[in-house]
Amino acid sequence: MDHAFRLAGLWIAWLLVMLYHVELGLMPLFHGLPVEIKSKITAGRLPRLFTAMMVYFLFPLAALLLVVHAHSAPASWSNQPIWRAIQFWFSVLYTVTNLLHLIADVRIPDSRADQVVLMVVLTIIGLLINLEAWLWWQV
Repeated sequence: MDHAFRLAGLWIAWLLVMLYHVELGLMPLFHGLPVEIKSKITAGRLPRLFTAMMVYFLFPLAALLLVVHAHSAPASWSNQPIWRAIQFWFSVLYTVTNLLHLIADVRIPDSRADQVVLMVVLTIIGLLINLEAWLWWQV
């Protein structure tokens, strides 16, 4: 089996669902509805929050690129067991963060069902990424 290829496809799916999660969250703007959430974050801290969100998105993109590199050049550094192990543990970290986000969304009394569904999908894709990354690491 080609675990690297499957892993790349799963990372692409994860990134697309993540983008849609953000886009769907902003769609009320196009209908004149507010999307503001009650937040205790001061305006001065927002740039750090936005940077953290950008980094959170860019790391899976880097993981995807590393998997594609390893797949396209099997003898390369990116296909070494240590990098496959890092890929697995990285995917576990992201699954945990998705699970925590899902739990937080479920606990919010006025959370939107569509956002909860997308977090469920992200968590399931994350678990599949964990499985493929584990199998790839064990090759």
